[in-house]
Amino acid sequence: MESLPNTKYGLILGASSGFGAATGIALAKRGYNIIGVHLDRSATIPEVERVRSEIESHGVTTHFFNVNAADAAKRGEVLDEIGNLFAENSGGTIQLLLHSLAFGTLRPLVPSGGEKGVTQSQLEMTLDVMANSLVYWTQEIVGRGLMGEGGRILALTSSGSRHVLPNYGPVSAAKSALESYCRQLAFELGSQQISVNAIEAGVTDTPALRKIPGNEAIIENARKRNPNKRLTTAEEVAKIIGLIASEDGGWINGTTIRVDGGESIVELDWRENQA
Repeated sequence: MESLPNTKYGLILGASSGFGAATGIALAKRGYNIIGVHLDRSATIPEVERVRSEIESHGVTTHFFNVNAADAAKRGEVLDEIGNLFAENSGGTIQLLLHSLAFGTLRPLVPSGGEKGVTQSQLEMTLDVMANSLVYWTQEIVGRGLMGEGGRILALTSSGSRHVLPNYGPVSAAKSALESYCRQLAFELGSQQISVNAIEAGVTDTPALRKIPGNEAIIENARKRNPNKRLTTAEEVAKIIGLIASEDGGWINGTTIRVDGGESIVELDWRENQA
């Protein structure tokens, strides 16, 4: 008997590194074809190809798009191609959409001591990329019929949505908005049996973390606070995403899920580790 084509896809925004890359690999192990959207220059393309090769080693197909996920025209082009892909293969569905975009401005809201504060355009860009884009992708994916009943939408947030760090104000606001969007989308899409949740990972050593000023102090603080005395790994977060994506994960809806080994239950002042 001829085997049926694999029509289950995971669409990952921010697929080339960190949580996005780890999730692509974890989902491939569960039989998902992976569609990745990423923005990389030539210097990091070899790492993108390494991630893609590892995903394909699990017997699934990949389709990667090196475009700005926050650009409306590029979003439309990617979704057009996905629609064509599904039509050519006589079927297909985006079973999981993961929003893992980490691009924003790290500046104080009010400058002092000669430093530069965030500008209006930077503040709006951060909110648009790290929060609003979830809404726009969801609108089009659902509107085009690319995700049906049983679909999962997940977005990566952080404890910075409720805690403060130097220069983190623009990103903190975006993460707060992202969590709010997840709750509202969960409410609006529940009747279609599409669940929406935010994933709050513990401090994880990713390229995005390394861009935050004072990241060394953040890392040391997390090691001290975590009951396991180590950082969270992207692979651990990806495994939980895989569980939620499974048939048994649909009743988890409209919440923020902490995946941090207990890090968030212990308080420790990050300033203790600053020089």
